[in-house]
Amino acid sequence: MTGPNPNIKHPIATHPRVGFLKGLVNVPNIEIGDFTYYDDPDGPDKFAEKCVLHHYPFIGDRLVIGKFCAIAEGTRFIMNGANHAMSGFSTYPFNIFGHGWEEGFDPQTWSKEIRGDTTIGNDVWIGMGAVIMPGVRIGHGAIVAAKSVVTHDVPPYAIVAGNAAKVVKMRFDEFTVRRLLKAAWWDWPVDKIGRNLDAIRGADISRLEAAV
Repeated sequence: MTGPNPNIKHPIATHPRVGFLKGLVNVPNIEIGDFTYYDDPDGPDKFAEKCVLHHYPFIGDRLVIGKFCAIAEGTRFIMNGANHAMSGFSTYPFNIFGHGWEEGFDPQTWSKEIRGDTTIGNDVWIGMGAVIMPGVRIGHGAIVAAKSVVTHDVPPYAIVAGNAAKVVKMRFDEFTVRRLLKAAWWDWPVDKIGRNLDAIRGADISRLEAAV
């Protein structure tokens, strides 16, 4: 089983609302792995414009999304361009409006609020309407519940929910998680993945390890 072409923009002919993002997003500061898809009734083609907000090249932060992620309708990635300086009495961005208001502005007060890249691991499921805040890291195999607001890093194979999102349970015990991370099936050649789908979508870690 060779599987679909990860570069096809719309891999399900009868379901155009689903798109592989690697072939749809051509933005230098966004990196997306093979087979990661976005599902939107209006179509996935405008993912970068609709879902990745306040992402300005001059800031330098990146959105990095791994392979085999499932991203539901209405997910929003809030990037560092949304941050305001918070060290003074007012958070209002007077400087951006010019006409003299930019004079005396210290860029360091704003740059201190930059929280780095936003990184989504492999095989992550992000539910409908979830919001991912700047600089967050979501581990491999994690699940983000619908309408969650993720403000802090999410461990691998955790399920998080709420505003602010908290871990509600782990999908597997700690020993199994370590073994899953070591197996890293998402990095296998695609033909090997196809030959071992039963092990990947099953729940027998020894069977998965045997295929490594």
